[in-house]
Amino acid sequence: MTFRPPLRAAALTALLMVNGCADLLPSVFGYGAAAPGLTVAEAALQGGAGQVALQVSDAILKQDSGNIAAGEIKADALTLLGQYDDATAIYQILLAKDPNSARANIGLGRIKLSTDPASAEALFQRVLARSPRDLTALNNLGIANDLQGKHVAAQGVYRQALAISPELGSAQVNLALSLAMSGQGTEAIQLLKGKATVPGAPAKIRHDYAVVLAMSGKRAEAERVLAEDLTPEEVRQVLDNLAGNRIQTARELDAHELSQPVDAEELTVWRPRLHDTVRVEQDHVAGLELLFAYLGRILGDQ
Repeated sequence: MTFRPPLRAAALTALLMVNGCADLLPSVFGYGAAAPGLTVAEAALQGGAGQVALQVSDAILKQDSGNIAAGEIKADALTLLGQYDDATAIYQILLAKDPNSARANIGLGRIKLSTDPASAEALFQRVLARSPRDLTALNNLGIANDLQGKHVAAQGVYRQALAISPELGSAQVNLALSLAMSGQGTEAIQLLKGKATVPGAPAKIRHDYAVVLAMSGKRAEAERVLAEDLTPEEVRQVLDNLAGNRIQTARELDAHELSQPVDAEELTVWRPRLHDTVRVEQDHVAGLELLFAYLGRILGDQ
């Protein structure tokens, strides 16, 4: 597989749907299923087997077309498979039946993050109005704020999530990236340094740390971190694309300029070079995905 750096804004934004989206999985949502068939579908979804989850949920819906849980699983599976239009249609049907469905609001919000973060923000706020300690909604609300350039608000939300769950790694990484994006590199570096520099630290946290270093003007240190997993040419390409793209402020972009998600096949061309897994996760978006989603809104295609 040939390495391809994140040049296209579409590819950058689509990374928001991966990780993370270190977390688009139903376990992320924390909503379980009672029926055996639903349990199988949820397990398949959690394991990254979106096609299996889709087939099982479809089978359930053929027998019981009004099964809300099966509809939620199907929409999540479609999202996992990159079929965002179909997933959106199902989430909207579910919300027409129950506007307060946390899973449907979060699922639809996750899709809207890349193209309409203001609408996504409203969906996450709807969940938090009823469940103010919902970590999934909080973390995604922070991302929605970051994508709109509201970094101070985003940082407050991440800190709120961390006050509830101090070891929530995705919120820690997202907070660090938000701080780096708003020029607070020293604090951002300190936030990740402890976990990223211990022996045996996971590749993902080290890569997130490298991005924060690069964004804070410490390219040489970032190069050393990335060199543990990437070739010198790949390291150069990644860091050049972080530093060298033409930057506009998010407010300068018109709605029609916002990039659309790309399919999972396109994502897997680039992502495996930086992370250990290509499994799409659904709950907490973390790390490079947040940064690239943000860059996808403010960087012009090169």
